[in-house]
Amino acid sequence: MKVIIAGGGWSGCAAALAARKNEAQVVLLERTDMLLGTGLVGGIMRNNGRYTATEELKALGGGELLELTDENSLHRDVEFPGHHHASLYNVAKMEPMVKNFLLTKGIDILCQARITDLEMKESRILAVTGKQGDEVYRVEGDVFIDATGTAGPPANCNKYGNGCVMCILRCHAFGGRVSLAAKAGVKEMMARRGDSFGAMSGSCKLLKESLAPEILGELNRTGVVLVALPESGIQRGKLALKCCQQYALPEFEENIVLLDTGHAKLMTPFFPLDALREIPGFENARYEDPYAGGKGNSIRYIGMAPRDGSLKVLGIENLFCAGEKAGPLVGHTEAVCTGTLAGYNAVKRVKGEKPLVLPDSLAIGDAISYVQKQVMTEEGLGLKYTFSGSVFFERMKARGLYSTDTGKIQDRVGLAGLTGVFAEK
Repeated sequence: MKVIIAGGGWSGCAAALAARKNEAQVVLLERTDMLLGTGLVGGIMRNNGRYTATEELKALGGGELLELTDENSLHRDVEFPGHHHASLYNVAKMEPMVKNFLLTKGIDILCQARITDLEMKESRILAVTGKQGDEVYRVEGDVFIDATGTAGPPANCNKYGNGCVMCILRCHAFGGRVSLAAKAGVKEMMARRGDSFGAMSGSCKLLKESLAPEILGELNRTGVVLVALPESGIQRGKLALKCCQQYALPEFEENIVLLDTGHAKLMTPFFPLDALREIPGFENARYEDPYAGGKGNSIRYIGMAPRDGSLKVLGIENLFCAGEKAGPLVGHTEAVCTGTLAGYNAVKRVKGEKPLVLPDSLAIGDAISYVQKQVMTEEGLGLKYTFSGSVFFERMKARGLYSTDTGKIQDRVGLAGLTGVFAEK
């Protein structure tokens, strides 16, 4: 069994691990020189319903990557506006931890291996071709997983955002995103944002050393800093641009909110540098190079694949999807959950077995099925979904799915007859 995964973000890494645990040969293709994608600048875990989803995935037997984020947490049980019991992992150390872990499991990782084309027979993918440096490669597979995300390339950021702002996706250096689903002829979907499309990444990074000592001290000690903005510094309506609508709260509009993820994570899509430097304590503020955090941020949710509840892409016999490609599910925890299911079901597809569709008695299963239905509507394409806030977290609470009681969560997985399912061969 040979599983080929395009995209080495959190979802691609999770898919690779799940497939490998079920004894498949796995090749993970990543167009840049590092794994994790937006996880390289993310860092927020276990906030609100993500705690529930994390413990569900662990009980399901697929929580290894989330356990690595726990091991790498700088702060635990952090409280910030609208969010409780959050963990903040160190973005500077996370990627090598994950990469080395996957390598020890026998997963073949090809970095700087941008896909350029597919070979197909009718509705089945046979192989992917591309370039790794100056070398042309061709990789055959039995089943493929599209975890290429939905952000970029720069033409989309120019059309739907504030132009290329040199984000962590680094399209100019490594080439823009190439979607397997689109290459296979699948008509992808675009999230809506008012009269436009996509959504803007929700935070930017400041150099810690550029902050005033008292702000830096509090940030390192507690993991979170709030600094009230003067009325003249409040940019009303900007948070509506964000893909992370769980943070589109008045407190994030009226304050500078910083989180310690190894960098100083500024919880706004962008903040003009001259205006930021007028705020006491930020007189010397500087964005992490080369990000143009004073101008804008990357545009995401441009290319989502239509799929079923098992995460198989509709219309292609042997293609699954995960992460943002599977719909407007926002966040690392969400990506790991969908990636794990996609990797597991990819192997079942090769074996000719019935795929696993997680029941809606579990938060993870409900999220996957709910988003599948919502993106079929115009209204649903205008919303973003996450375990940690906004529409879906409210649904979790209403359905009694949100819990921080680990025993209760484990019992729920047991009642569904799925304890350890992702750990089984």
